[in-house]
Amino acid sequence: MNYKLEGAIRRNRKNFIIYAILWVVIAIVFVSPFSYSAHVAGLDGKFDLEIFITTFGESITNPFKTLGALFTSGAIGNFISTLLIVTIFYTVFFFIGFVKSAPKNEFSDIEHGSSDWSQRGEQYQILSKNKGIILAEDNYLPLDKRGNINVLVVGRFRFW
Repeated sequence: MNYKLEGAIRRNRKNFIIYAILWVVIAIVFVSPFSYSAHVAGLDGKFDLEIFITTFGESITNPFKTLGALFTSGAIGNFISTLLIVTIFYTVFFFIGFVKSAPKNEFSDIEHGSSDWSQRGEQYQILSKNKGIILAEDNYLPLDKRGNINVLVVGRFRFW
């Protein structure tokens, strides 16, 4: 299970910053105009859709002014509750994408034909670093080795 979490973090390392920036943009550009418009439309005690649409159209064109108007008009509570709801939905979609990007098995992103099957140089007890029959990057089967030096190549050839 640990390889899935590590693989998902490795795959999404760059995307974490993008997700955070996108959340800030959504909060400023969409949530603040929506919250301010809902606050202004409901000042009379009932929700007026015409005032909401008019205010939303004006406030979405200047979101930073709207963000300041949230504090001056006393609509910050409405903004925080709307932002909390949007954040919950955004987090759910983020984690769905995060889980879907997890590797399916332990060997998902390991290069085929690499020396990842050995650790700390143990392959050089059999193989050579410098010359011989190329097996993988920096792994050669020495020709001067005593005994059987037959090579089994597992894979396929592709012709386009």
